[in-house]
Amino acid sequence: MSVYEYSAIDIDGEKQDLSQYEGKVLLIVNTASKCGFTPQFQGLETLYENMKDQGFMVLGFPSNQFKNQEPEDEAGIKNFCELNYGVTFPMFSKIDVNGEHAHALFRYLRKETKGLLGDSVKWNFTKFLVGKDGKVIRRYAPQVDPMDIEKDIRAIL
Repeated sequence: MSVYEYSAIDIDGEKQDLSQYEGKVLLIVNTASKCGFTPQFQGLETLYENMKDQGFMVLGFPSNQFKNQEPEDEAGIKNFCELNYGVTFPMFSKIDVNGEHAHALFRYLRKETKGLLGDSVKWNFTKFLVGKDGKVIRRYAPQVDPMDIEKDIRAIL
């Protein structure tokens, strides 16, 4: 199994096969626009801009599972991210990351890397680093600043 076996609906409502990212290093993040960690969008965008030409991608997956911190619809999320943080990396439609309705991709990511709460995602801005082979390398807690992950990303690029 790898992340390339999954698909997701992007922020504009189009189905995207994650196999299109095969051979790239990915940082997959569950996001929210009304969270204390929301300013991390800036660091995520900086990482993406600095390394996208070397085969790196950030994939953002909004989720409203943590204290209703992503109440917007997809158009509102897209607008917020672009206007406030200049986000250009791919964003996807709102999903569940925990529970019986969790997106299959996040069930896979959680199974591959346990966190403090077992395999559950603890909060918004949990980050999963995925290697070029589509396998999960590491999970980062929400409070880890995206820029603190740069050395790990560069090591596998």
